[in-house]
Amino acid sequence: MSPQTYASKVRVQDRYKVVGFISSGTYGRVYKAVSRHGDTREFAIKKFKPDKEGEIIQYTGISQSACREMALCSELSHPNVIHLVEIMLEEKCIFMVFEYAEHDLLQIIHHHTQPSRRAIPAQMIKSILFQLLNGLLYLHTNWVLHRDLKPANIMVTGEGVVKIGDLGLARLFYKPLNSLYNGDKVVVTIWYRAPELLLGSRHYTPAVDLWAVGCIFAELLALRPIFKGEEAKMDSKKTVPFQRNQMQKIVDILGAPTKEKWPGLVSQPEYHSMQALAATMHSRGSKPPGLEGWYNQTIKNAGYHSSSSPGHEGFALLSALLEYDPSKRLTAREALQHPYFTSDMSRISMNCFEGTRMDYPHRRVSQDDNDIRTASLPGTKRSGLPDDSLISQPAKRLKEG
Repeated sequence: MSPQTYASKVRVQDRYKVVGFISSGTYGRVYKAVSRHGDTREFAIKKFKPDKEGEIIQYTGISQSACREMALCSELSHPNVIHLVEIMLEEKCIFMVFEYAEHDLLQIIHHHTQPSRRAIPAQMIKSILFQLLNGLLYLHTNWVLHRDLKPANIMVTGEGVVKIGDLGLARLFYKPLNSLYNGDKVVVTIWYRAPELLLGSRHYTPAVDLWAVGCIFAELLALRPIFKGEEAKMDSKKTVPFQRNQMQKIVDILGAPTKEKWPGLVSQPEYHSMQALAATMHSRGSKPPGLEGWYNQTIKNAGYHSSSSPGHEGFALLSALLEYDPSKRLTAREALQHPYFTSDMSRISMNCFEGTRMDYPHRRVSQDDNDIRTASLPGTKRSGLPDDSLISQPAKRLKEG
């Protein structure tokens, strides 16, 4: 079923029965729903928040994030990217209807820590990474940067199919001379943000997504984020600060980057801040364990047997993903051709749950707030409905923006 870009007559609740509330984020709320017309599939419906002007919530246009996500998801189709079923417009609210996935990686990781820590099987990790990289290769081949890869945005169906979700921060990157900074002061959740982003780079590449994959790989092994820093907020002048604490977390394990290993380091806007951080670390005499030391200790703590461990090939892949220099970092295609996968392709299942004995709980669906009809706060002013043309040309607006 191909996505419908605009359904003007049918109301959301005429077509879908909302069964519960899943989550809320910066741009909207997500609900679980089923069809009212005999379709046995389950759906996730994302309702975008109305824009707010002062103390009055009113329609002011379609947000940049919503426009991007609608434009991109309407065009994309891949087994490892979440599928958009349709877009519906009702009064002043936009609803994106997606296929439903029972799990996400964050939930799966958390399940392996309760009530005690149990390592995620190595073959399951390999399947998750292989599928994730397949979806990412598709996005990058079609000039799409995801820019917010993290465990919470990686969905997994009950059949073990991994699906990249939440393209709200995604961008096209086919204009190499057009700065991708372009008003997006911050991209990628801090723990998964690549060094070039932390150092202020504006003309970044798909390599930012591969760093995030490396962080996700490490988290699947350790059951905790590898670089868990604290984000420095913008000041009153909206100046983007140097993310010193997050960079410190990376340096504490990998050591400080050098211009010999990363020639482009000296051209980064925050190069001098990085030099100061490295000098402080040197004066303390602290020596990072290195990624190999971190990896070996993590594998030991996880209790992997030698026959089932990700082994040296797992470390080699992780090291190539967590490469400081983005020009040397593996691409999605190169990662899929890495010996970690190619040495025994027969053992990679497209069902990441295959062979596991663990019964993973489904995503929590709450009944506390499942009224999808509530478009705005009580007593808010309405200022008219959006014009159809704003819905019908999101791709054009995206490319021009």
